Amino acid sequence: MKIDILYKPSYSMARILLSGGEALRAETGAMVGMKGVQVETRMQGGFFRSLVRTAFAGESFFINTFRAKENGGEVYLAPALPGDIYNMEIKEEAYLVQSGSFLGSAESVETDAKWSGARTFFSGEGLIMLRCFGQGNLLLASYGAIHELSLSEGETFTVDTGHLVAFSEKIGFELRTVGGLKATVMGGEGLVVDLRGPGQVMLQTRSEGALLDWIVPRLPKPSAKAE
Repeated sequence: MKIDILYKPSYSMARILLSGGEALRAETGAMVGMKGVQVETRMQGGFFRSLVRTAFAGESFFINTFRAKENGGEVYLAPALPGDIYNMEIKEEAYLVQSGSFLGSAESVETDAKWSGARTFFSGEGLIMLRCFGQGNLLLASYGAIHELSLSEGETFTVDTGHLVAFSEKIGFELRTVGGLKATVMGGEGLVVDLRGPGQVMLQTRSEGALLDWIVPRLPKPSAKAE
């Protein structure tokens, strides 16, 4: 699998070249174009795990698998919002990925919303994380550019949850509210996560919730019906 990220960082698109028989998994709706591949649409991990991904993680019930034909194939993927794409290769390790930031992966990488730490995030006003694990390429998408941090042993860093893309599972975390910071969409107290190293963290420079906070008050109000 060979991956090139085009048009970084504002309007990124991933070009994935597949060898014969090689497969790429991608979120429904992420495909821009393709050639030389067969598309399989199915529930990932069976009915129950797919239902969990949909109900709790905001992901599609189905996932597309693009499998290259004998002579190889080519797939283009792009996220819904303008921003960056981050290609990382994981090796028998796990990353926790914000549910909307998962774009695609090698067939050997699994995604799971039903992991032991999920309840902490499920209770966090819409902050839902997927556990991505295995070995192979993992494509992450962001709104805005991706900023990468490397935390050393015991180093702590606090992140507004609207800007969190992914972090290594070995990083310790604690979700909490902070009075005075406006929460994305919800209003009131802000929601942050305290991360404790060592490990890798990916942030996005823009927040979807902040975008909605800016747009919604500017939407036309429905006019009152004349009596």
